[in-house]
Amino acid sequence: MKTIDIHTHGIGGYDTRTTDFKQLLNITRLQGLRGVSEIILTVYPATIKLMRENMENIRKAMDMQNQSNDEGAKISGVHLEGPFLNPSYCGSLNAMTFLEPREKYFYELIDGYENIIKIMTIAPELDGAPELIKKMSDIGIIASMGHSDATYNEAENGYNHGAKGVTHIFNAMKGFHHREPGLAGFGLLNKEVYIEIIADPFHLHEKTIDLIFSVKNPERIIIISDSVKETGTSSENKGIYNNYGKLLGGGITITESAKRLIDSGYENEIIMNCITSNPKKYLGKE
Repeated sequence: MKTIDIHTHGIGGYDTRTTDFKQLLNITRLQGLRGVSEIILTVYPATIKLMRENMENIRKAMDMQNQSNDEGAKISGVHLEGPFLNPSYCGSLNAMTFLEPREKYFYELIDGYENIIKIMTIAPELDGAPELIKKMSDIGIIASMGHSDATYNEAENGYNHGAKGVTHIFNAMKGFHHREPGLAGFGLLNKEVYIEIIADPFHLHEKTIDLIFSVKNPERIIIISDSVKETGTSSENKGIYNNYGKLLGGGITITESAKRLIDSGYENEIIMNCITSNPKKYLGKE
């Protein structure tokens, strides 16, 4: 069965911020060499103009793949990580580029790219976000809640408006608290919502991963890489940090993450489903 990474920005010195669409095929080649069959290239929040340029490059790369016998990972679409995110939980993203969830900005951003945008990450607590979640869901874009200060009730409201996923659970969101479980608590406890997890050794403590698999419906867990330009540029398995000590992204691919979990004792079928059938169902492919 095909392995699918729904959240990858880049790898091996290349990422989606390139001005040359042919560079994106280096990402597909490097992912393919690591056993990844399909990827959704993830666009960083930036100006609407720049995000649209990134999407245009991805579309050109997709067209080139369709016209060739490219053996790399197949690009199946775009994941827009923003720009409708909460600046308080920007993580390593540029909060200066975040926008308020407004219909005008949304349609300006997606116009002409509706057929390739598969997922959009949005903070559900922002004013106007629930209504925008409904609009994107109605046209077939998966709304994933993330980079968020949402309470449990705000996350549930986002879900009730059509949100289907949670972006890299526990990372870049309000922490779980016994009096306010927040978006992380909602993601764990709701049996239908899908959750992304970055299962490298740096983003989640091994016992946090144990907690996730103990509590969450395993059919709704999707292992992602959140890989970035710097991923795979070192033979050592190191976390990728900026100069201020913030994690920039995932250090290993989804196939490497899966092997790591299986080697540590997780059931093979459960983990492999997290990179094959689960993302496939999430994307509506079965």
